[in-house]
Amino acid sequence: MAAVGFREKRKLAQKADIFVKFEAKERYNSIRQILKKDPSLRNDEELQLMANSQDIVQEIEKRSLRQELAKRRVEEVLDPPDVLDEKTTELAEAIVKAKCVVVYTGAGVSTAASIPDYRGPDGVWTRLSRGEKLGSYNLADADPTLTHMSITKLYQEGLVKHVVSQNCDGLHVRSGLPPEALSEVHGNMFVEVCTECEENDKIYYRLFDVTENTRLRRHHTNRYCQECGSQLRDTIVHFGEKGNLRWPLNWEGALEMAKMADCILCLGSSLKVLKRYHALWGMNRVKTRRPNLYIVNLQWTPKDDLAALKISGKNCLP
Repeated sequence: MAAVGFREKRKLAQKADIFVKFEAKERYNSIRQILKKDPSLRNDEELQLMANSQDIVQEIEKRSLRQELAKRRVEEVLDPPDVLDEKTTELAEAIVKAKCVVVYTGAGVSTAASIPDYRGPDGVWTRLSRGEKLGSYNLADADPTLTHMSITKLYQEGLVKHVVSQNCDGLHVRSGLPPEALSEVHGNMFVEVCTECEENDKIYYRLFDVTENTRLRRHHTNRYCQECGSQLRDTIVHFGEKGNLRWPLNWEGALEMAKMADCILCLGSSLKVLKRYHALWGMNRVKTRRPNLYIVNLQWTPKDDLAALKISGKNCLP
């Protein structure tokens, strides 16, 4: 009998818990609907409910503010022409004065080559979140953009020392930027390597996408090294993987130049991934010796507050 009584009490407790949760949900939804109304249209009963549920009111208002902030952060903003002229002039002067400029590039530098970005209004992840189907893009037909060519020209003139790219499209290489001046930290879809050769990651540059048969943690391309006959692999670093290839990732070069940089220029990147690589930003230095940060991006980035200058514009260098 005691066991039966215990089970009955437990059932009653569960029912009471369900009722409390249901009532709390109904109250939450009611207050949310009230808050949507014009304050002048709220009746006495609704005002009383809000007064007795201040914790819920504050929670809904905080959530609304967070949603509004998240919405604003993905909006693309373009500086007015006169402001853009003033800012690009300031950026040009900073590049000329700096001793070591390092450029960090993201998907935004390649959109002019008809390659979609990720987080923009028509980006890959944005469209997927809306349930849209993506078209096919033949990156082998893409040409370097004005931004790619400008970066290469600045390198040739000695004004840029190194480029760290999150892109896998190979456009920096096609623009004429030498591999030693480039760190493609997420790989290059037109490069496959042999990791067995004594040369340590013997590189093969291709005119076609080498990733047609590869995916997460499966990197063999079904082609073989001309020197040793070993299987070749792609160089792509997928989410959940840690890139350990020497080339074309070139982390050694990226970290070495980050230590020397007195000016970092970020182009077309949300920086949501790059911000995690703390060694790239020089924040371990004393404040007066940290590199000046310049950002060119249409959307908000988590580094905006630290930037000496944020340019809300399309990625065309001055």
